[in-house]
Amino acid sequence: MAYIRRVAERSATPDRPGYRERLGVPWWAWPLGLALAAFFALEVFLGSTRGLAWLPYAILLPATAAGLVALGRVVVRVDGGELHVDDAHIPVSFVTEVNVLDARAKAALLGPASRPYAFVVQRPWIAGGVRVVIDDPADPTPYWVVSSRHPAELAEAIVAARDTAPDHAAG
Repeated sequence: MAYIRRVAERSATPDRPGYRERLGVPWWAWPLGLALAAFFALEVFLGSTRGLAWLPYAILLPATAAGLVALGRVVVRVDGGELHVDDAHIPVSFVTEVNVLDARAKAALLGPASRPYAFVVQRPWIAGGVRVVIDDPADPTPYWVVSSRHPAELAEAIVAARDTAPDHAAG
């Protein structure tokens, strides 16, 4: 609980981000992905001539590494009075409610309980997440669902930033 309070205190300062998390792929995805790519390259090599045996490895291994990097490039952060998820961002003054989601609640929100126009950044290898309910008259998005390894800390940072942010309705 002390760490959550520190995150909330840091989020109130304008020069430091209140929360930052990169949704990278788990460590085991790298050896597994590269081993599968090498296996597929070997399969292609079995049917090719000896002179071009290196070509499937030269294509598949870097392509797999690039894919794993691309899958894990999403950054979630709360700073400057905004919630940033990858390239999307919204002022925290439009946030009305933040819910911490476990794996079961996140699955329900992504399945039978989902709503049209919901903004979802979901990583299947991350069990937890947050639901951020939005009240913006200019935006039809009812809520954001964002995967997070530390959903309670992310929720606390969003709430703390919202409570210190100026109100958009007043300005």
